[in-house]
Amino acid sequence: MQNPVKVLIVEDEPHALMGLAELISGWGYRTETARDGIEGWEKVLAWEPAIVVTDLKMPRMDGLQLLAKMSEEASTINGNVAVVLLTAQGSIQVAVDAMKLGAYDFLQKPVDAARLRTILANATRQRDTAIELEVARRRLRETGVLGSMVGTSRAMQDIFGLIEQIAPSNVSVLITGESGTGKELVARTLHDLSPRKPRPFVAVNCAAIPETLIESELFGHEKGSFTGAVERRAGCFELATGGTLLLDELGEMPAATQAKLLRVLEERKLRRVGGRTEQDVDVRVLAATNRDPAEAIARGELRSDLFYRLNVFHIDLPPLREHLDDLPAMAEAMIGEMNQKHGKKVSGVGQSILDRMMTYDWPGNARELRNTIERAVVLCPDGAPLDAAHLPPTFGKAQSQSAPVFDASIVAVRVGTTVDEAERLLILRTLESTGQNKTRAAEILGVSLKTLHNKLKEYTHSREDQPA
Repeated sequence: MQNPVKVLIVEDEPHALMGLAELISGWGYRTETARDGIEGWEKVLAWEPAIVVTDLKMPRMDGLQLLAKMSEEASTINGNVAVVLLTAQGSIQVAVDAMKLGAYDFLQKPVDAARLRTILANATRQRDTAIELEVARRRLRETGVLGSMVGTSRAMQDIFGLIEQIAPSNVSVLITGESGTGKELVARTLHDLSPRKPRPFVAVNCAAIPETLIESELFGHEKGSFTGAVERRAGCFELATGGTLLLDELGEMPAATQAKLLRVLEERKLRRVGGRTEQDVDVRVLAATNRDPAEAIARGELRSDLFYRLNVFHIDLPPLREHLDDLPAMAEAMIGEMNQKHGKKVSGVGQSILDRMMTYDWPGNARELRNTIERAVVLCPDGAPLDAAHLPPTFGKAQSQSAPVFDASIVAVRVGTTVDEAERLLILRTLESTGQNKTRAAEILGVSLKTLHNKLKEYTHSREDQPA
């Protein structure tokens, strides 16, 4: 164990004290011992352990008194100390009193070694998370940065504050916002600031999975459960065991699958497709959508009971055009990222490019900003700042057009054209205008991403000519 965690063992019985010290040291922890609560308190102050494992019944000062002393003098202790109480007196009331005083856990003698090892590992993870969260808070106060997110505007600071509060818990969170606002980034930050960080973060786009395969993708399947199932396969829930699962574009999930998902969330058990047995689920579930959940419920695209189950907390990300004050800091952070990615040494953001970017409404939000910065960094000479010459030639031009993009002068439909053909023309021209960005095109057209994919699949199989 790198930089071993300090564990102080307080026990008045010599053989038990030495046995615990040898056991815990063997697991890679750095141990120190004390023979009663008074000596234990002295070593808490001098040695600054991360975890204290203490017997309950001891002379001079017992375990509860030591715990109370540590609670009273918390300001003099360096960091949060997890206290694990050991007792031969298996009293529920003693356990309740200990928890009220701030004990991390309670273990009855004779000590179950496997259980103690698990408790120590969990306490270590909780301590590491608390330290990381405090570092994140300090960094946020000083620089306006939380994880990979940047922002000093009131809107983003409020979001950062909420993320800090709910990250350490296991509650479900619904993340909404336009395409490109950073919903997955919020989900990753929630994961990274939680005790689940060492375990997997799995993101699945519900709109990108064919309806016939989505249950298998989420819950897994058994061999032979359907045509093509040549072997047993774990689903996203199993892959994310102990970690976090993000369900992106939740409203695109079929209604039948939504019902099964709700059952998994409520019962914390799942059954693979074609399976006969259930297995426990230990996953924190986050959900994201770029659509208004209320409208999706009204249209029957999202079950209201699933929405309420996932919407314990709601984070709504503003579009970039509503917090442009954050753009300079975001751009600087992205330049640092792109310098590292492409081996460049761009020095920052020049005023000419910043002026252009601050007057643009960024329909693609932070994703569009990132793509623009990446292109500019690749073109910019090392040692120089980005300037307006590094922007795409068409940057900002579409925004200055006074006429709507999709009017009769652009998509001409002759009298007698079928509805299907007119729809095809509109969809393909919309895609052209967005640079083949299907998510943005679906938003403009007012259809789901899945519907757009299905339409394009139809056109691919059609022999009709593409529009000029």
